[in-house]
Amino acid sequence: MAEILPFRALHYNSQKISDLGTVVTQPYDKITPEMQDHYYDLHPYNLVRIVRGRTLSDDGSGNNVYTRAKRDFNTWTQNGVLVSEHAPAIYPYHQEYEIPGQPGARMLRRGFITLLRLEDYSAHVVHRHEMTLSGPKADRLELIKATRAHFGQIFMLYSDREGAVESLFAPPTAAAPWEEATDEYGTRHSVWRVDDSKIISQVRQAFREKPLVIADGHHRYEMALAYRNFSREQGPSTGSLDYVMVTLVRMETPGLTILPTHRLVHNLHHFDASQFAASARAVFDWEHVTVAGPPSEWSAQFLAKLAAAGREAPAMGVYTGAGKLALLRLRKDFNLDRQLADLAPALRELDVIILHRLALERFLGIDAQAVREEKNLSYFRDAALACNEVDEGRGQAAFLLNPTPVQAVHANALADCPMPQKSTDFYPKLLSGLTVYWLDNPEGI
Repeated sequence: MAEILPFRALHYNSQKISDLGTVVTQPYDKITPEMQDHYYDLHPYNLVRIVRGRTLSDDGSGNNVYTRAKRDFNTWTQNGVLVSEHAPAIYPYHQEYEIPGQPGARMLRRGFITLLRLEDYSAHVVHRHEMTLSGPKADRLELIKATRAHFGQIFMLYSDREGAVESLFAPPTAAAPWEEATDEYGTRHSVWRVDDSKIISQVRQAFREKPLVIADGHHRYEMALAYRNFSREQGPSTGSLDYVMVTLVRMETPGLTILPTHRLVHNLHHFDASQFAASARAVFDWEHVTVAGPPSEWSAQFLAKLAAAGREAPAMGVYTGAGKLALLRLRKDFNLDRQLADLAPALRELDVIILHRLALERFLGIDAQAVREEKNLSYFRDAALACNEVDEGRGQAAFLLNPTPVQAVHANALADCPMPQKSTDFYPKLLSGLTVYWLDNPEGI
C-alpha cells in the first residue's frame, strides 16, 4: 500500500529571491563542472552550494563539501532565505518544454510533489526499473547526514488510465502558480500549493492500491532507505525519517518523454573494431552506413534511420571512428529465448538488454560488475558528443540506442526485472530547490 502525505515544504523566500530561476538547479547528477561554475556565478544563494559544492581546493576553508553544505543550509534557514510553509500541502508541478532536437512543439508534463512513505523493494509497493551505481549513493548519504534534508524529488510513475488524480488538481492549477521558474533549457516549471483537506484525502485514497515505479532517482531513493536504517540503528528516531519527497507522474500522460542514453566504450585493453564486427555478425545483421563530416552533421539523420529499424526488430548503431558507422539489427534466426533464458521474457527483446548482454558482455567482456564499477562505460544523451569522443581518441566505440518505451519500463519494474544502469533518460528533469523536505522542520511534517 502506497502512503502519501502532505507536508510543510521549505522553499525559497520570494521576499528575498526575486527570480526563482537563479537559485534552483538541475538534479545533482546532471550538474557538469561548467554548470556548477554557472550556478555559483548566478546567485550567492544558488542551491548548487549545497547539493554539489566545490571541492576543498576551490574553497580553502578546511571544511569538506558536506560540512559546508550543512553550514550554508543552517545559515539560509536562520536568515529567512529558505522559509517553511505553515500548513501541510501537496504541490502540483507542471513542466512545459521542448524535446531536444525537436524545436517548436511544446509538451506539458503534469505531476505533483508529495511525501511518500519509504518501503523496501521487497514490499512490492515501490519498484525500481534499473540497477544503480555505488558511488552516487555514498555521496548522497553523506549529504543527508550533514543537512537532514531532501532537496530534490524522486520521479515516480503511477498508472491511472482515466486521469482521475490529475482531474482533482484541475481547479487549483487553473489559478496562477505559487512558484514558477524557467531553467537553462527553456523549460517552464510551475508549482501550485493545495492544502484543501478534501482534495488531499481523495488523492491519498487513490494511491492506497497503486504500485509505484521509480522513473528517475533510484540512487536517492536507496540513499533515503539507507539513511532511515542508519538512523534507526543510532537510537530512537522521528517519523519524518520514514518519508521521502517525490513527484508522482501519470504514465499515460501525453507529456511523458524518454530520451535514449548512448554508451561510450573506453579503456578496453584489447579492443579491435574489425574483430568485434566479425564476432557480432553471429547475432546481428550488420549494415555499413556511409557518413561524411563531423557527427553533428549526420547523427540526427542516423538516429531517424535507427528509429525506423527499431520498429521492425531490436536495433542499435555502433561508431568506431573515422566515419565508420554501422546499423545492427538482431538476426531473425537468433533465438533470444534460448540465449537469454535466464531473463524474463519481457526483458529479452529490449535494445538496451541486447546491447549489454550480447554486444558488451559477450563480445567485449564488459560484464555487470564492470558496469557497476563504471570501468569501461560512459553515458551520453547526445549521440554526436559520444561519437566525437571516439574521433578524439577518448573512446573506442559509441553505441547508439533508441529510447526505451515507457510501457516496457513500467511492466518490467512491476515484474521485478530491473534493466541495466542508465537504461532511460526521462526528460525534462525535476528541478532541485522548488520544495525542500526538512526532516527537522520546527513546524513539523
